[in-house]
Amino acid sequence: MKKFLVLLLLVFTQKGFSQTDSIPSFVRDSLDVYVNRALHDWQIPGVSVCIVKNGKVVWMKGYGIKETGTNDNVDENTLFMIGSNTKAFTATALAMLDADNLPAGKAGKLSLDDKVQKWLPDFKLYDPWVAKEATIRDLLCHRLGFETFQGDFMYFDSDLTTAEVREKMSKLKPMYGFRSKWGYTNSAFMTAGEIIPKVTGKSWGDFVTDRIFKPLGMNNSLALSKDIKTAGNKCSAHTVVMGELKKIPYGNIDNLAPAGSISSSANDMSKWVLMLLNNGKMDGREIVPASAIAQTRTPHSILGNGGHMFNKSHFSLYGLGWFLEEYAGRKIVAHTGGVNGFVTSVCLVPEEKLGIIVLTNTDANNFYEALRNEIEDAYLGLPYRNYSNVYRSYQWADEEQKAKEYKVIRDSIALNPKTDLPLTAYAGDYMHSVYGKMNIKIEAGKLIMRFEHHKGRTGTLEALGGNRFFCTYNDPLYGMKKLDFTVADKKVKSLTVKVADFVEFTPYEFIKTK
Repeated sequence: MKKFLVLLLLVFTQKGFSQTDSIPSFVRDSLDVYVNRALHDWQIPGVSVCIVKNGKVVWMKGYGIKETGTNDNVDENTLFMIGSNTKAFTATALAMLDADNLPAGKAGKLSLDDKVQKWLPDFKLYDPWVAKEATIRDLLCHRLGFETFQGDFMYFDSDLTTAEVREKMSKLKPMYGFRSKWGYTNSAFMTAGEIIPKVTGKSWGDFVTDRIFKPLGMNNSLALSKDIKTAGNKCSAHTVVMGELKKIPYGNIDNLAPAGSISSSANDMSKWVLMLLNNGKMDGREIVPASAIAQTRTPHSILGNGGHMFNKSHFSLYGLGWFLEEYAGRKIVAHTGGVNGFVTSVCLVPEEKLGIIVLTNTDANNFYEALRNEIEDAYLGLPYRNYSNVYRSYQWADEEQKAKEYKVIRDSIALNPKTDLPLTAYAGDYMHSVYGKMNIKIEAGKLIMRFEHHKGRTGTLEALGGNRFFCTYNDPLYGMKKLDFTVADKKVKSLTVKVADFVEFTPYEFIKTK
């Protein structure tokens, strides 16, 4: 009997399980197989997974490799860019300043209800009245009136400074009324992060590092995207283009850092999640005031009625840096993150003291959400659904449809369809009122598009007939799109530029200047 107990203890110790926690059979018996199968099915080089329950890590493991073509295995300390899971850190940082023990009204005391212009007098928006009335809360819950991702094509991977991003943001005309509709706005979170040095004298990155990373022992986490390039134990970024897995450059997004620049590991993120599920405490020490955590989980914006393909879900809201949902009778606090070559998920079920972290190093998968859903259902006692297969079947159908469309396009291009005007008529200089300059030149018989603020990015335009062209961007993240020139009196007036929805939904009209 003693021998059996020692063996059992050994097994649990090796797996990182706690004897006092009930591990669902899916996690205990099937998780390894499930993840390893997904690496192949989804063409994901590497995945890192962590589950915390009742104040303890019950599963933490790396799968696969850091970079395609290598044998360098992912482990629990391997860094992934976490994208918009950065937003919860930014919102929490500002909520901490709101909760700091300074008397109300005292100079330096921040309130989330402060007008943005109190701290950033130069803050401007398309409508001066909105700029005057906008509060810090408005920045952190995506209710300025912008369309989701509006402006991101300009900002991401650009040579714009943070100040220049703010200047261009002020010139964008929001698609909706102020506080009338939720629209995911990365530049708003960047702006919120810019308030932190005004209050504390520390940059956003230094504040997050000093007040959150270090106290939690998140010693490998990096606040800025530039630093992952020189980090040791890190993943490379990947995507899938026409069925082929490719390594791509890291995202250059430090001009929007508070919206998505953090790199972290499953081990470091476990400490963040354990603290959040323990009302801000770690090892008996308060890291984040409970009141600050409550602020971030308070509903501020309405997304919709919710819904789930299998189980009951009744609402979908947004707090401050967190999506808030009801699912199977529990409140879910969660977020996802997508940035060049990475998609990630962080999910909290506070009533169950359950936290789930999934990190992946390709941006072309829905497995990161499928696995979160599978683990979540397992702990909530819901039936096994094989979400990975369900999501993959949707993606297979989408990929098959896109492949057919692509073949039709390539066949059309091969016929050398006639354009309404000579290629020289489409070449020239173009200007977008907010973005700036774009140029088109004829090179090797094709039109090549280049952008002022994205050095090295090109779009190759191939004729589809008339004034329509098929654009292939040299950075696969930006996709392939049909683009239309506007022509009047046999002269080119403009080109409407579109990129992949992952980057931005909103088109840009560039006016031809010569």
